[in-house]
Amino acid sequence: MKVHYCNDLEKLVLDVNFQKRGWRAVEPEDDWNFYWASTQTCRSIFGVESGMRLNDWQMINHFPNHPELTRKDLLVRNIKRYCKELERQQNPLGERCPFTRRYKHLDFVPVTFVLPADYNIFLEEYRTGPHKTWIMKPCGKSQGAGIFLINRLSKVTKWTRDTKALMGPWSRESYVISRYIQNPLLIGGKKFDLRLYVLVTSFRPLKIYLFKRGFCRFCTVKYDTSIQEMDNVFVHLTNVSIQKHGTEYKEGHGGKWGVENLRLYLEGTRGAAVTQKLFDDISWLIVHSLKAAVPVMVNDRHCFECYGYDIIIDKNLKPWLIEINASPSMTSTTIKDRILKTKLIDNILNVVLPPDGFPSARWNKVPSAKALGEFELLLDEELAAVHERAYCSPRAGR
Repeated sequence: MKVHYCNDLEKLVLDVNFQKRGWRAVEPEDDWNFYWASTQTCRSIFGVESGMRLNDWQMINHFPNHPELTRKDLLVRNIKRYCKELERQQNPLGERCPFTRRYKHLDFVPVTFVLPADYNIFLEEYRTGPHKTWIMKPCGKSQGAGIFLINRLSKVTKWTRDTKALMGPWSRESYVISRYIQNPLLIGGKKFDLRLYVLVTSFRPLKIYLFKRGFCRFCTVKYDTSIQEMDNVFVHLTNVSIQKHGTEYKEGHGGKWGVENLRLYLEGTRGAAVTQKLFDDISWLIVHSLKAAVPVMVNDRHCFECYGYDIIIDKNLKPWLIEINASPSMTSTTIKDRILKTKLIDNILNVVLPPDGFPSARWNKVPSAKALGEFELLLDEELAAVHERAYCSPRAGR
């Protein structure tokens, strides 16, 4: 029996993988087994108005309320709630540093507020360090749209005035304002961030996989913190959708560098031990950012999701979570990029589908070691529970 699939995105790396498996493309109105949908389609399918109910032989690539992780304001809210709950429970993970009041073990998101709701709290924080730089981002946009830096409160005031927001009706779109990471790790004098792919096949129990072939995205202009360069997006924003319009952009490599090259570079310049700690810290960041959303996520068994994690590393080799993307770009800018993303989709399908390759919501989503391919298991709470029960069993010591 052939698998019938729909694909909203019409990207080559997706269709190549589907057709290689002998799948047949159909329209959304037809009977489909597998849907690689846009976030808008996902909202429509799971919306109350649609009345649609998925069958056991159907799978889709988003969880119903994925914005709890991928909207910047909701992500921050969930992580803050998670930390406070651990602190309230007196869990060691919720411990704070006595001087900075930052969380000792969960300090992986820059100080962030949501405007307009947190405007007064932001003012208090701003006054503790009036010379710091902040970055403002619209909550519902991607690819660097609408982002700008500020280093004076008057800029926030001007923004609110321009949008007719200050002390009156705020614009409909919320913004997050975050402490800007002013000491990023530079390579060749340029700022970069990491794009990592994280696959979640279930939230209860939580099952997380990290794709080993992420990449760095470099700015095309050398990093400069001067006031004159505050508005230069080619200095500060790493999004390829922005950098490709710069005069220094090189189409041959697309401003990208494989994460394996980053590891080798850091091992050679900083040492193997601190490099391994950095990558362990990144895994820790990924696991706990996802745990933060578990209480609010709708864990539909028909769903899986591949998130695009954007992470900045500072010069002390501390990783900072910048945002999580629901639909990381599958557009290929270079040959290496196409190879990487084709492999990514192939590996995703191997992990989320049963051994017979036919979608099934009843499958327990426990792939074989061979099916993992380039994915690394970060957490499977179901397997962890089994191992814990075995360890605690009276038979375990015999």
